[in-house]
Amino acid sequence: MTAETTLRPKVWPVKHSPLLRAPERFVTRPQIRELIERLTANLVSITDETGEFLLRLDDGRVIDTKGWAGWEWTHGIGLYGIWQYWNQTGDTAMRDIIDDWFAARLAEGTTKNVNTMAPFLTLACRYQETGDRTLVPWLDSWAEWAMRDMPRTPRGGMQHVTLAEENHHQLWDDTLMMTVLPLAKIGVVLDRPQYVREATFQFLTHVTHLIDRTTGLWFHGFSFAGQEHFARARWARGNSWITMVIPDFIELLDLPADDPVRRFLLEVLAAQVETLAELQHESGLWHTLLDDPTSYLEASATAGIAYGILKAVRKGYLDARYGRTAERAVRAVIANISDDGELQQVSFGTGMGSDLDFYREIPLTSMPYGQAMAILCLAEYCRTYY
Repeated sequence: MTAETTLRPKVWPVKHSPLLRAPERFVTRPQIRELIERLTANLVSITDETGEFLLRLDDGRVIDTKGWAGWEWTHGIGLYGIWQYWNQTGDTAMRDIIDDWFAARLAEGTTKNVNTMAPFLTLACRYQETGDRTLVPWLDSWAEWAMRDMPRTPRGGMQHVTLAEENHHQLWDDTLMMTVLPLAKIGVVLDRPQYVREATFQFLTHVTHLIDRTTGLWFHGFSFAGQEHFARARWARGNSWITMVIPDFIELLDLPADDPVRRFLLEVLAAQVETLAELQHESGLWHTLLDDPTSYLEASATAGIAYGILKAVRKGYLDARYGRTAERAVRAVIANISDDGELQQVSFGTGMGSDLDFYREIPLTSMPYGQAMAILCLAEYCRTYY
């Protein structure tokens, strides 16, 4: 049975949804689940009909980062969102979407880089659930690549090498979500403590070079070659990866309350979220440049931030008062889900910008990660409030 026939969108105009009129919290779990199913149906059917968003490489290859049939970080986040919902509900249609994607993609293979490692977070989760030993060579080879062959910057950080760019001696905050968290998960499920130690080091070195010590927000990237943070962009989706990945990392490793790494990362998270709460727009969204009210409001980052805050509050990592910030963001996410299940106000994949106008001018379009971050957000809301 195909994903399209299993998860056909239902007709339910969002503007008429009682979810948007609830003064304190959303009404029922079934209503949230209906939205998640609609988002998923849209996710697996996204296409680039004009070719505008295809990634065209110098060697002639054309990479589809938008359609569901590709293999990029966009799909990795999509798979993780679907897996989180499957893990909570046992919805077999969701599980089948994941397994069908891997069955098709692993048979083809792809080039190893920071972004193409993102799907291995979900593959490691599925291996933990199924015990399917045929997955071990895939997990093992990609983790060994990240450990031994992935380029490093000075000071030992993972260089953010992608299909399109080498990004020589650059650290990006995206790397923590796309490669470091999968490496940690593989280390746990394969009992490879050296992978976990390397992932921990990567967290610490990225904090050292990317955090803005004045605001607690994160810069998008750092260049050792230029000793600079490029445009010093406090980019929303880049920050959302941090809000998401810190609670996930601490939970994944089951770090005790007195563990120094846990304590340090939670201080980092608290500093970031304190400023995020101050910068949240009255709509519940955040601007694509968090501290620039002239930049457009962006929904995928908002969904990711909401997921991270909700999870951190639920796990006792953050003060409960930030739950209100997350609830406003959840309402804003729902208000931006179209009748056919598209999360709107989502910016396209964003490389490193040399000036702030670069971020202001990134086009808005439907993307798998937008759908997935909305799914993560709404699924976590169900864990928290229902």
